Amino acid sequence: GAFSGLGQQLKTVGRQEEAIAIYRRSMHSNPRNAEPYWSLANMKTFRFTDDDIDNMTTLLEDSQLDDQASVQLCNALGFAYEGRKDYDQAFTFFQRGNEKHRLTQTYDPVETEVNTDNQISVFTKDFIQKTEGNGAADSSPIFIVGLPRSGSTLLEQILASHSQVEGTHELSDLGMTVQGLPRKNRQERFPLNLVDLKPELLAGLGEAYVQRTQKYRRGAPRFIDKNPNNFIYVGLLKLALPNARIINARRHPLDSCLGSYKQLFAQGQAFTYDLTEIGEFYVQYQRLMNHWHEVLPGFVLDVQYEEVVGDLEGQVRRILDYCGLPFEQACVNFHQTERAVKTASSEQVRQPIYSSSLNLWQNYQSHLPELIEVLEPLLDEQTAGN
Repeated sequence: GAFSGLGQQLKTVGRQEEAIAIYRRSMHSNPRNAEPYWSLANMKTFRFTDDDIDNMTTLLEDSQLDDQASVQLCNALGFAYEGRKDYDQAFTFFQRGNEKHRLTQTYDPVETEVNTDNQISVFTKDFIQKTEGNGAADSSPIFIVGLPRSGSTLLEQILASHSQVEGTHELSDLGMTVQGLPRKNRQERFPLNLVDLKPELLAGLGEAYVQRTQKYRRGAPRFIDKNPNNFIYVGLLKLALPNARIINARRHPLDSCLGSYKQLFAQGQAFTYDLTEIGEFYVQYQRLMNHWHEVLPGFVLDVQYEEVVGDLEGQVRRILDYCGLPFEQACVNFHQTERAVKTASSEQVRQPIYSSSLNLWQNYQSHLPELIEVLEPLLDEQTAGN
């Protein structure tokens, strides 16, 4: 446990070689411990040796291995083979681990669809027009929303490289603040409880969120809250914090979904361990984002990962202009910024921009028929748009 904690902290602050050495020591101290292999795989830029793969394969067949360790090893082996461009073998392990891990997750896709229906039914243009104007005036928050593995950490690193902006991490404070809103009964959930809410409470909600997040800040006038799941709160943010900025990190649907499917999250994101479910979740996410653009035109800035890779400076200027910030070259040279990064992309954003992750899904295409089928309407729209 101590080795794992130390390795994670070294990785977070960018001391990669020291982190690797600690994970190696962890393996030697307990050869049956699967976590250091998963931790190394989670660095994304690490490449396993032949001996590492042999050790993981042998350990995976140990009948005494618990389910969590088995899932971690499958994920690590998936990335090990992906690093060697053996995509068929990589997918075999990703799938094996996810099928086992899905059994431990509580997720209801019908509930996701119902929640999206509720958002759309509550946040109509009429409701927003009648309710807006009561929010807090604070303009310090910059929210980065979207889905996991869609480039949100890259956008965070770009913005956190600006002298007037500080990065925090994936904050849970907005969701916790929303949970404090009045409800008629325990069954009434957000956003249905907003219908009868007194508009003046919205300013208090915005102020409460800003106050809760003070503990993460160190004096810069603006700060980033990079919690992808906050996309469900865009309508509420328009009412509670109308001067906040919201950036939607987008990526090709198949790359976005596959990236999440390959990621073994430490917690949360229960929808990411089944290809059909992750595709259905993406459809609901896109459906809700389309609604926000319709009822709140110009409030959210979509930033496409592929366009950032293709025209870094142009997209940096576009993002900064949307946020009302002057251009700074440090945002283009984001990989030189020294800061703690807690997500799985920490090592990737410490490198200059690269294109090797574009259309990565094509290497796995033969394994993705169910995902492609679910996303087909969105893929047709994207093809038509291009």
